[in-house]
Amino acid sequence: MSQNPILIIGATGKVGRRVVANLTAAGHAPNAVGRHSPLPFDWQDRSNWAEHFSGVETAYVSYYPDLAAPRADEDITALVSVAKAAGLKRMVLLSGRGESGAERCENILATSGLGYTLLRASWFNQNFSEGMLQPGVMAGLVALPAAMRLEPFIDIDDIAEIAASALLDDRHNNQLYELTGPRLMTFADAASEISAASGLDVSYAPISPEDFHAGVSAEAGSDVADLLVALCQEVFDGRNESIGDGVMRALGRPPRDFAEFCRQAAAGGAWKKAA
Repeated sequence: MSQNPILIIGATGKVGRRVVANLTAAGHAPNAVGRHSPLPFDWQDRSNWAEHFSGVETAYVSYYPDLAAPRADEDITALVSVAKAAGLKRMVLLSGRGESGAERCENILATSGLGYTLLRASWFNQNFSEGMLQPGVMAGLVALPAAMRLEPFIDIDDIAEIAASALLDDRHNNQLYELTGPRLMTFADAASEISAASGLDVSYAPISPEDFHAGVSAEAGSDVADLLVALCQEVFDGRNESIGDGVMRALGRPPRDFAEFCRQAAAGGAWKKAA
């Protein structure tokens, strides 16, 4: 294996671990870090950030919990400063489509003087199979304060492929990619396609922000509920009801369709109930 100086921050996340897998399959040995890595990376502790960037040329960054969180601007500013001082060549930032907080963080990076690739992604397909919506799928009811808004769900495998390429190829330098799937769907459409692929009876219920907050608070606490409600109220106002060309621009092919994701997730047992 080559020892390319590539840093992956958020390496155990849904996207991050796929970025690592893509790079490893291509013969690279990225330095994959997170809170539990041998040299931990913690957004709450900047004491060893400079050590992480020593000798690194390109870095993928996934911010926790989300770029819409209150401290994100401050943390991204600090990270960019450390990376620039260490001589980083390019930072690949996972961002959220339609999020004002995420766009502020994008701007911090884009105006820093560092090379950048901005991955502005819509809602993930995999939120239904390995994320916050999976329990609802298994219970037969996905409930969100999203009304009947349209969303161009994006497959994480596409995002990870683009991220890995951006870490290796200078043609992605100083690029913003709007990453969406190939079509607009309601969450009811998504539930119907999951049902067809999985054999489960899954429906979608548009609920109030207040009811959503109460449910999330009971499971994950009020801070998480506050963040998710604010995000939903922001992005489900119609601003994201359009298709982006980022996957085609970055990879030269169309994005993966939601139906293909459903078939593969079902075949892999994502929605298989215990016997």
